[in-house]
Amino acid sequence: MPHEIFQIKVTLLGTNPPIWRRLLVRSEITLASLTGVIEPAMGWDGLHLHEFRFGKQLYGPHNPQRSPFEIESQIDEREARLNQVLQRVGSEGVFIYDFGDNWEHGIVLEKRLPVDPEVNYPLCTGGERACPPEDCGGIYGFYDHLENRPEELLEWVGEEWDPEDFSIETVNAVLQRSRRRKRVKS
Repeated sequence: MPHEIFQIKVTLLGTNPPIWRRLLVRSEITLASLTGVIEPAMGWDGLHLHEFRFGKQLYGPHNPQRSPFEIESQIDEREARLNQVLQRVGSEGVFIYDFGDNWEHGIVLEKRLPVDPEVNYPLCTGGERACPPEDCGGIYGFYDHLENRPEELLEWVGEEWDPEDFSIETVNAVLQRSRRRKRVKS
């Protein structure tokens, strides 16, 4: 049984006004499992490569294709836990999603909380604005579409997409479905 919950804030860097989510996760969650929280909470499909950076250390998915002669600079994210890389309130890291678009997310440990047995974790408790669409060219492509070609953007992502839209209920429903899928696989 975990003894602590981390309240983290994940902010898509370079966005103005900021696109962010506040998440409650178990302190001992692996970085691999944290990926499965951050991506759906932000609105990503999870179809692209990713990595974490805490200080100068990189963490990412296990790569069985790596040559034995390569210098391993990246630690397997399945082997690292959040409470090992964020140890005190105010500690920070970066989650990078989609190396082509290079979406960088700042991660900050805001609070350490006791476990509430009535709560199903992970849980989103706050956030603002919709995630940019996948494969739109990163921050610069996103803002170019938003400011200069909004009709093209809406044609691509659908007329109902609103850059100001955010729903805690929707994010938590997605996280709940993800929890159920994990339980079924176990």
